[in-house]
Amino acid sequence: MDYLKYWTPVLVVALSAAGLIAGGDWMWVGIITFPVLATLDSILPRDYSVRKMSNNFLANIPIWLCCIGPVALYLVFAWSLSVHELTTWQKVGGVLSVAWMGVIPLVPAAHELYHMRNPIARTVGRYGHLCILDCTRDIGHVVGHHIDVATPDDGDTAARGKDLYSFTWGAFIESTKYAMNMEANALRKKGKSPWHYSHRAWRALLALGAFHVVIFLIGGWEANVCALAGQTIARFWVESFNYFQHYGVIRLKGAPIGRRHLWNHLGWFSRTCGFEITNHADHHLNSYQVYYKLVPHKEAIPMPSVFVCFLSALIPPLWHEVIIKPALKRWDLEFATKEERVLAAEQNRKAGWPDWQNEQPEIVGKAATVGV
Repeated sequence: MDYLKYWTPVLVVALSAAGLIAGGDWMWVGIITFPVLATLDSILPRDYSVRKMSNNFLANIPIWLCCIGPVALYLVFAWSLSVHELTTWQKVGGVLSVAWMGVIPLVPAAHELYHMRNPIARTVGRYGHLCILDCTRDIGHVVGHHIDVATPDDGDTAARGKDLYSFTWGAFIESTKYAMNMEANALRKKGKSPWHYSHRAWRALLALGAFHVVIFLIGGWEANVCALAGQTIARFWVESFNYFQHYGVIRLKGAPIGRRHLWNHLGWFSRTCGFEITNHADHHLNSYQVYYKLVPHKEAIPMPSVFVCFLSALIPPLWHEVIIKPALKRWDLEFATKEERVLAAEQNRKAGWPDWQNEQPEIVGKAATVGV
């Protein structure tokens, strides 16, 4: 039964493809799955179950389908534009549908593939990110984020007080710069120019160009414009999801990473459609662990559905006052070490937030006693 759960996102991609093929107002089917999944994920109880899966081949089938499928959706979309008489409204539905499929489930599926030791899987994972204009994303993620998470050096960890909009734009710029610089520095160490033809950015651009040539041959310039719109929306949407999984947590540079340094979103659909990417703590403790062996952290501060977090963050005061401040207050008082509380208090001060640590004169954080 656990294997079947992860076919949920495959079904979502299939429904999106059917909508694009049907044309007309059916072009909206893909994006309509967003509010449907958000509602279901919010009303169902949290899912703390440990998966009983052992067959790696069966477990990986939906991963591959959900990485390749959304890429293929762009070709289906181009075909639909060429054969259907679509209104602007219907074309917008198609753009949003392929964009959403490029976020969920493509990014979690690609993420799983490029964390594997299999070079073919890593390559497919990287180039699946054609859908988000970022085929070098794994460089910054694996080399930078997994080392620097919850420190000021991590571009995916939002400082307290930062709103979703400024974070997303900044993450878009910083993640791109970081990957380019890391690759250039690696080439310098080999005695090559930072602009050497082996720089992965050139391969990424070549892949993107080839992808758009195919789209043009199928659907013409209109298909290229619509595809680029979907890819751009998806890229910013993906950057915004990092906001919720790392917001405001504190770790000293060089200190060990603990489960407390990540937020988990353990809704049934968050876990299945995200291939456990929202079951985030264990992933950061062992980045090579396969998704179905990640264990939910029951002792962590419970967070709402990742969909609820996204929608609330669109209204920053709602996100800050209703969701994240209460969670961070508890994190500071119960989970942070003494040194982390000092840094947390400074971030709270800069953000203009209450000094809740001084409301509790004697604080004994759980981090020091239970090793979370």
